[in-house]
Amino acid sequence: MLARVSVDFEYLGIRDGQRVEYHEAWAHQREVHARVAADEMPGQVLFVEHDAVYTAGKQTLPAERPFDGTPVVDVDRGGKITWHGPGQLVGYPIIKLPDRVGVVDHVRRVEQAVIDVLAQYGIMAGRVPGRTGVWLPADDPDFVAPVATGPHHAKSVERTGHFTPGALQIASVEGQTAAVPSPGRQGRPERKICAIGIRVTRRTTMHGFALNISNDSAGFDNIVPCGIADATVTSMADELDGPAPSLLEVAERLEPLLDTHLSREGNLTR
Repeated sequence: MLARVSVDFEYLGIRDGQRVEYHEAWAHQREVHARVAADEMPGQVLFVEHDAVYTAGKQTLPAERPFDGTPVVDVDRGGKITWHGPGQLVGYPIIKLPDRVGVVDHVRRVEQAVIDVLAQYGIMAGRVPGRTGVWLPADDPDFVAPVATGPHHAKSVERTGHFTPGALQIASVEGQTAAVPSPGRQGRPERKICAIGIRVTRRTTMHGFALNISNDSAGFDNIVPCGIADATVTSMADELDGPAPSLLEVAERLEPLLDTHLSREGNLTR
């Protein structure tokens, strides 16, 4: 029988509505990483909201940096440049990778947890082959979507035809509905709602994901987000009809999903 990997959760200011400066959180990440790698503590997932900052992974090109020379924090994760700031939930899973779990599979586990939590709000997200992170499909004028229910529900409009996901691999969750744009928001390309950048040393992960909840997308206007010029970014606020949930609410819903996906040994089968 495969063993269950222990994962604990730490809310850095999220419960009190406090943001944490990026360098402070990064230093805490490194401290936790050293202890997890040395088997001095179980795996941890840190939830945090940052003050506005750009961070650049090791693959960032000069042309992808802020157009106006805004300072950037160069970090030791994979991926390219992105923005963090108010209204965005950042999660740092710091775990020792279980046996038979590689870096790519770890990323897929994180993606799946985010896909699952978005589905709880009626936002049907998925993956784009060859690109990390969690995405929404390009708008399809022939899509028919039912109206979701609950305090937060996806924008839905009546259309004819059927949804063709194309390159996007949509997660199927029973009883949930797909997020589609209002009539005034048609024609958008595939758009990223959650960025992921990971580093692994001593079989232990750090850095993680950034889920756009209620943040102002203007922070991304000054860069080429994640080095992808042929797509755009979105947030839960952009996709939901009505107010977006709080960061704390989403974090608390994500906790059991991340615990389930990250604590298993063996390959991801979903």
